[in-house]
Amino acid sequence: MPGLRYAVEKAGALLPFSCEQVFDVAADIERYPQFLKWWISAKIRRRELNVWYVEQIMGLGPIRLPFTSKAVLQRPHRIDVTSSDPPFRKYDLTWNIASCAPAGCRVSVAAEFELESALLQPIVNRLLPPAIDDIVESFEARAHSLYAAAKG
Repeated sequence: MPGLRYAVEKAGALLPFSCEQVFDVAADIERYPQFLKWWISAKIRRRELNVWYVEQIMGLGPIRLPFTSKAVLQRPHRIDVTSSDPPFRKYDLTWNIASCAPAGCRVSVAAEFELESALLQPIVNRLLPPAIDDIVESFEARAHSLYAAAKG
């Protein structure tokens, strides 16, 4: 059905950490529920080199969305997470980590979701932009909590 898909992208602040450090935060999928309020659970079920298969539950307001996804890790600059598992027709979430001279990097998150339910899609469309903002801000806070003390 046309018009049900929703996409959003958010670039974060300049972080004073290496791409490798920031990539490690993004790749720590099983810890997402500890610092990303939109993730209820995340468990890696299988690893094949740089491809991980993950069972997740996302929460968008009162909505719980359990699904299985595939994460393709391209160290240290990109992680692509995809799924067509119900309740999604399409789930694409990409972490991009770009070097910024003279030192540091910037993380951005791009997400595109299409749900099977035409009734739930408008709710997700409304909640997705603030969710992506929260994800980026929480991710930055996590990087600072892990690495700022080591830099100081």
